[in-house]
Amino acid sequence: MFDEEDEDAFDDKNLSEELTRFDAFINGEPFGFLDSDRWELLIDHFLLNGQYNKALMCTEEALFQFSYNTLFKLRMAQCHSAMGKLKESISILSDLEKLGERSFELLLTKASVFSQLKDSKNAIKYFTSALESASAGDRDEIYLDLAVEYENDGNYKAALNVLKEAIKSNPNNESAIYEIAFCYDHLGAYENSIKCYSDFIDENPYSFTAWYNLGNAHSKLEMFDKAIWAYDYCILINEEFSPVYFNIANAYLAQEKFTKAIAHFDKYIELDGDDPVALCYIGECHEQLNELELAKLFYKRSLELAPLLPDAWLGLGIIKDLEGDTREGITLIQKASELDPENAGVYHVLAGAYEKVEEFEHAHENYELSLSLDPNDEECLTNYVGLLKKESVQGALEYLDVYQAQKQENKILPVLRVDVLWELGRKKEAIQLFKNCIEENKEKALELFEINPSLKTVSELVLLADN
Repeated sequence: MFDEEDEDAFDDKNLSEELTRFDAFINGEPFGFLDSDRWELLIDHFLLNGQYNKALMCTEEALFQFSYNTLFKLRMAQCHSAMGKLKESISILSDLEKLGERSFELLLTKASVFSQLKDSKNAIKYFTSALESASAGDRDEIYLDLAVEYENDGNYKAALNVLKEAIKSNPNNESAIYEIAFCYDHLGAYENSIKCYSDFIDENPYSFTAWYNLGNAHSKLEMFDKAIWAYDYCILINEEFSPVYFNIANAYLAQEKFTKAIAHFDKYIELDGDDPVALCYIGECHEQLNELELAKLFYKRSLELAPLLPDAWLGLGIIKDLEGDTREGITLIQKASELDPENAGVYHVLAGAYEKVEEFEHAHENYELSLSLDPNDEECLTNYVGLLKKESVQGALEYLDVYQAQKQENKILPVLRVDVLWELGRKKEAIQLFKNCIEENKEKALELFEINPSLKTVSELVLLADN
């Protein structure tokens, strides 16, 4: 926060003498008179070296000799700030302002203290004031501090405007580039985030962190091929950067390329040590490869490190179900639901397990709980309507009517209505609705034949699908 003097000044042979005098002063000997500029050097020496108690003692003695010196009062405020005594620091700074002191350093110090106090509004006010008197070389970093305060205040658009000024001030400010992408992420503008990182990479092709964050932006848009491409470049530049292996493994997992996912999770663990989440995901990969004993091994290793990790309990429950012990699986899945009560997917799995053991009341309860948490889960809605159809096709249609009336926008809903209407013999309605589905989203409409394979023999529906 204070102006760092040239390092040669601290190498001045006279300063070592003064440091000796100060050590004697701490032990009770009088310090004697010292010129104000030498006091300033001594205080700054202690501040730069993190010796805040000594710096504070220096400022107190300096002020005893030069009570009118506002710089020493500013240094005292900075000492208090560094020691976490933020209210004391603000009090001194406010007193200086009342005396008419409005230097760049004071404004920047006060902004920083307000930032530490999590008072973003006042931090924004003082960072903005500091910008008005900042030198060209300081401006981009102050813009960055100001942007972070806007982010803390939830104002990402204002933060973006400030960060763009930071880039104008210093096009090579990599931190500003990352903050711009961070803001775009929070605004859901992932395409802009991708452009931001891509433009930066054009000028800085060997920035492994830029390639890493480009991969993350692609992953958020579920563009996993492009994400993997970006992650691979990150690895080429810095093969020791562990986070990229975790994220590329997740991208392969999303593509159901389980063997590649395992290899990259293994590399992540090799670099970072055992990680419960990575071990759990390796277990999931083995589960998907039907390597159930290996899956159990990794789920259990995960729980040894993190006994409260719900995904690992869920995985073990699914394994038990696959092995034929569904009731034991239910117990384990319930444990996962207790640890993560807002996870819709856990209730979906639990509903399917209850349906399997024909405890239909519990199945209904968990399907509905899952859909209340995630109304757009297409697989869950499909499975629940499948259960409802077994009990009453008319009841399934009534449920879909209610679901649609609640303005739920689950994309599979109209396709499910086609199936139910056909089952009820309302074939003209079903054909017309299927035609509408095809016009709106043919790929989604064709899922009808996966939901009810018997409809593949219905010529009217197949002709619509083939057109």
